[in-house]
Amino acid sequence: MSILGSLTRRVGHHRWFSTAARLLVPIDRAVGRLSRGRVVALGLLPSLVITTTGRRSGQPRSNPLLYVPDGDGYVVVGSNWGQTHQPAWALNLLASPHAEVDIKGRRFPVRADTPEGAERDRLWQLLVTEWPAYQTYVQRAGDREIHLFRLVPVAG
Repeated sequence: MSILGSLTRRVGHHRWFSTAARLLVPIDRAVGRLSRGRVVALGLLPSLVITTTGRRSGQPRSNPLLYVPDGDGYVVVGSNWGQTHQPAWALNLLASPHAEVDIKGRRFPVRADTPEGAERDRLWQLLVTEWPAYQTYVQRAGDREIHLFRLVPVAG
């Protein structure tokens, strides 16, 4: 892991970081689009671009997300930087679990599963190991359930 990546993990707990990072998401989206998914989150953390279908608009919606690999799947979390409302992409996945991901320039369809119980706990631990600030985001989110998804590639 790079020095910058380590520093980012340390400051990720601070509220100012979440605020700044939210402001950078549109730039991150543009860089991901221009690099065809090869550079997301400035290459500091394992990131993908997920494209969901808007639950109201029916239009494709793309968002950069941190992920952790898990076997043949990828685990993402709807933390929304610890805000008290759900991220739109997570609500879109709950409405329609089919999406596409772009990882390092490779684009493929996935199905989003919502693990429960011991499986959710195991996957949560993987996420917190990669980005410890998720623990802080849970506290900030209050009573909001933070959705966790395991994205499984499907034949396209």
